[in-house]
Amino acid sequence: MAGIPTTWRPGRRYVGASVAATVAILIAALLIALWVAGQRFASTGSSVTGIGYLLVTSATQAALSTLLSILAGMVLAWTLDRLRFPGRGVVIGLLSTALVMPSLVVVSGLLAIWGRNGWVNFLLAPFGLETGSSIFGLGGIIAAHVVLNGAFSARIFIDRLAAIPTEKLKLGRSLGLGPLQRFAIIDFPALAASIPGVAATIFLLCFTSFPIVLTLGGGPANQTFEVAIYQAVRLDFDLGAAVNLAIVQLVVCAAIIIPASTLSPAATLFGSPGRMHWPERPWLTGIQQIVLTILLAGFLAPLIAVLGEGFGAISNVLTQSGFWRATATSLIIGTLSALLAVALGLALGMARALQARSSLWRAVLGFPVFAYLAVPAVVLSLGFFLLARLTGLAPTAVAPLVLILSNALLALPFVFATIAPPLEALTRRHHRVIRSLGMSSFRQWSRIEWPLLGQPIGYGLAVAFVFSLGDLGVISLFGTSEFSTLPWLMYRALGAYRTNDAEAIAAVLLIVSIAAFILIPKLFEKLTNARN
Repeated sequence: MAGIPTTWRPGRRYVGASVAATVAILIAALLIALWVAGQRFASTGSSVTGIGYLLVTSATQAALSTLLSILAGMVLAWTLDRLRFPGRGVVIGLLSTALVMPSLVVVSGLLAIWGRNGWVNFLLAPFGLETGSSIFGLGGIIAAHVVLNGAFSARIFIDRLAAIPTEKLKLGRSLGLGPLQRFAIIDFPALAASIPGVAATIFLLCFTSFPIVLTLGGGPANQTFEVAIYQAVRLDFDLGAAVNLAIVQLVVCAAIIIPASTLSPAATLFGSPGRMHWPERPWLTGIQQIVLTILLAGFLAPLIAVLGEGFGAISNVLTQSGFWRATATSLIIGTLSALLAVALGLALGMARALQARSSLWRAVLGFPVFAYLAVPAVVLSLGFFLLARLTGLAPTAVAPLVLILSNALLALPFVFATIAPPLEALTRRHHRVIRSLGMSSFRQWSRIEWPLLGQPIGYGLAVAFVFSLGDLGVISLFGTSEFSTLPWLMYRALGAYRTNDAEAIAAVLLIVSIAAFILIPKLFEKLTNARN
């Protein structure tokens, strides 16, 4: 960055570089462990599905999920952009939680609605009809992906529509543009620039999907690489096959993430600028209200079903000691991993804010941010699992540390996207004043940055906490009956056909997630007296 001496704030530069180097060494160690294990453990010829078939099925379901999520997101954003109603802000806030909403919560909600004993079959029973097991298989996987990613894309598109300049809207209104002309000339160009990046992100999330495919897949026909790796390790103990699958998945993810990193828009999950409201004609407003009701029902119905079914069965799980152990483990690991993710994000963000935009160090400091996108959760977990075995450590002994580290790395991209932009803006705006006053790094933090960064830090902490709380990918290779988190306990309850227990745990996960997403940012806003 022009104007900032390259020798200013050496401590922040060293800390940021040390964090980037440490993460790089850790990722390299995990990849080496995968390579060594691939040489040492030959495949035992287990029942793992072939790589070619996995590529086709994973790409097909990810492409269908992405297409439908983008379409649903665009329509939802379009209706929310046009309509004004009480609670609109709450609805948009709920859409913001979609990215970090535990996938198992959505799965539980869909099962409560479409399962054999679900609401739909209850209504169809008097007519002698039933949906059977239609929720399991490709349809169920795509439905769950669209519920989560459709809301996520809608949240991004709402910001894009809200960012259209007021002057452009005034000109379009003065020219008397019809609804179709308005969308084609004003709205679609604003959305089009962000579609490739959002689509690439959703495709990658669906391609590496684990909890949804594991629970709704219905068998090997709809497996993804993540599920196949889990099956190879936990069910067949075929480490050779697991390593081969992990290496192929890493190559595919890298091939997607490298071009996608140049397309992805800046993450803007929170807040949107105000602008002129230009409502549609009455007949079109009526159609928008109907469409919005249908789409919101699709997003909110699974969550309402989770609460409705979960509260009815919660008394049973409250008497189980395993539930309380899993709750304590989830909260402790979630808190520690969230604090670690925010600390890493601040260290990298502070060092990156001191670098010029064209600096090579700026790209180097951004490397840890993309670790999660390049190395999916189950592959990261498998790397830690193999590293523990190769170094003679018992996987159960290192499980808590692995979960904290992995979840912090998995949440780092979202924490960094929340904290780094305002941190860089503060540095760019105030560095001359800070240098002229001779302020130390600590005083710069305590007097300028901390009071103004309270809200972004609170959001980053909430995102990281909820992300860790809902993780099933990392715990899947380390979880046991003695060491369990809430998602792992819920998955085991589903596998044992204890549906009531699973619904109660899903309700607890949903309540804790929403409470954390609301209360943690508010707490930090109070602590720092932040207003903007």
